[in-house]
Amino acid sequence: MPVTLVAYWLLPRLRNGIVAAASLVFYAWGAGAYTLLLVSAIAVNHAAGRMLDRIERHRKAVVVAAITWNLSILAIWKYAGFATEQIRALGLEGVPLVELALPIGISFFTFHHISYIVDVYRRSTPAQTSVVGFVTYIAMFPQLVAGPIVRYHEISGQLEKPVEGGLAAGFPRFALGLAKKVVIADSLAPIADAAFAPGAEMSTVTAWVGALAYTLQIYFDFSGYSDMAIGLGLMIGFRLPENFDRPYSARSITDFWRRWHMSLSRWFRDYVYIPLGGNREGPWKTYRNLMAIFILCGLWHGADWTFLVWGLYHGLLLVAERLLGPLRSRAVTLLLVVFGWVVFRAESMPVAWNMLGAMVTWRPGPLDEFVEHAANPQRLAVFALALVIVFLPGRPLGLRLESGPRPLRAAVTWVAAPYTALLVAAGTFSPFLYYQF
Repeated sequence: MPVTLVAYWLLPRLRNGIVAAASLVFYAWGAGAYTLLLVSAIAVNHAAGRMLDRIERHRKAVVVAAITWNLSILAIWKYAGFATEQIRALGLEGVPLVELALPIGISFFTFHHISYIVDVYRRSTPAQTSVVGFVTYIAMFPQLVAGPIVRYHEISGQLEKPVEGGLAAGFPRFALGLAKKVVIADSLAPIADAAFAPGAEMSTVTAWVGALAYTLQIYFDFSGYSDMAIGLGLMIGFRLPENFDRPYSARSITDFWRRWHMSLSRWFRDYVYIPLGGNREGPWKTYRNLMAIFILCGLWHGADWTFLVWGLYHGLLLVAERLLGPLRSRAVTLLLVVFGWVVFRAESMPVAWNMLGAMVTWRPGPLDEFVEHAANPQRLAVFALALVIVFLPGRPLGLRLESGPRPLRAAVTWVAAPYTALLVAAGTFSPFLYYQF
């Protein structure tokens, strides 16, 4: 990262080339031979975009072929193993089990490619003629492996002209995200991991401690990554879209999805929900469209029954709100979201049902010994701090940091950043949760 930033500041006119090259090196460092998959996908989609810009006939066939190509990559590498497992579970033992390692960030760069092809097909923006510019958009290292999901029309102009930003605007946001991840999310991870372990003694206390720990962990982990990506983007002249807006302040499930992983919600709205008819064709088709979106949303996160059930759960909650009206309760909304996170995090549905059962019915017993061991005083203090931050009113800190008071930016830059750097150097850093998606 420092080498890339220095190269950009010394040679700003070569920004796209520097970012493109650095991003491919970054991906190859983590993904190895799977870089060839990313490069082949980039080549096919760049060619398809140029073709859509040049031809008038058969444009629909080209866009269908390109989308099919992208979804095929996702289906093979992400879902083939799950599909063959289910077929073998039906008794067809002769079907070979497909076992493929999941390429880093495949869900994110696939959605970037699809948004590009559709935007060019709709003539929302012209195709990117420069290969270097296109590689910069797809492989940009701040957001390549875990978002935010950037639709091509949102950033096409920035590929030609950098936005105002620089170190002063970007680094405090980057440092804030790193602190969220390292100080808070990584402190909560051992507690959540111990509670969700298949052999955990699932008393009601254990279940609620584990569920709340993961609820806080996933927010600070993923929003921390998004803050880091946005901060890095500003440092190299790109303004990436916001991804979180205090989601646990939501007063309904509809409101929650306007605040959580906003770039994914907007993507599904613009490229799936509205093309299916949105809410324009009567209530029943609206309910159908909502369920379809959230089944896809669940599967996008992973090939497992837990993700599918989680998507169905949120889809049913949104349909219920359409039928009965919004909840208008922050407490009830958060409670429903916590239940959903249990299913999302659990290694299997039996583990999820066991924890949910302990949460809704009283199961006496002490805290599981491994959870108790993980919940040392330092982690409990972070747990309490995270709860306070989540329940604070007002806008999220990150959205105001760039223009906020100087003491706030100074504290993040000169206190949070060095402290998190020490923690990383001490080896306490763990991978981001959304790397696996």
